[in-house]
Amino acid sequence: MNDVQVATENLGEIEHITGYVKATLTRCLDHPTTKVWAMLTDSTQIKDWLAPGEIELKKGGRAKLNFGDSGIVIDSEVSEYEANRLLEYSWSGSTDEPQRPIRWSIEPKSTGTKLTLTIKIPEDEVVDRSCAGWEAHLIMLQAAIEGVPIKFPFEHFQQSRACLLYTSPSPRDRG
Repeated sequence: MNDVQVATENLGEIEHITGYVKATLTRCLDHPTTKVWAMLTDSTQIKDWLAPGEIELKKGGRAKLNFGDSGIVIDSEVSEYEANRLLEYSWSGSTDEPQRPIRWSIEPKSTGTKLTLTIKIPEDEVVDRSCAGWEAHLIMLQAAIEGVPIKFPFEHFQQSRACLLYTSPSPRDRG
């Protein structure tokens, strides 16, 4: 397992599992779990840090996000759900694409909430871009939860991606 850092900030852990690269990004947020959960699940708040869309909060529910300008539309199914604790769906556009599961879990802590994002990226895809993109969206989530939504932090994305390029276990990224 590799720890990935940009400057002195630990971004998360990356490991290779059969057919996938799994990245785990954990953040401690100074907010109650109810507020963090709403940021992950409420369509009026998701748009402030991820994309406009809607997630049906039940196993088998629909997860649809539209990244307008890029032309990317995520249309998948909620594969795991536990109210106020766990949400998982695929970061794929259609059933023709490989599954790219993302799993959000939250846990109350004395000072707020521990948020864990686990993503699985097919090993033949560009791992550094995916991980750096999710890192950037976590920064956007942290700003939005403070009430000051920001645009995609492209400079941080580039720094994260450059760091990940040298630490990723994916054969495609090393070639």
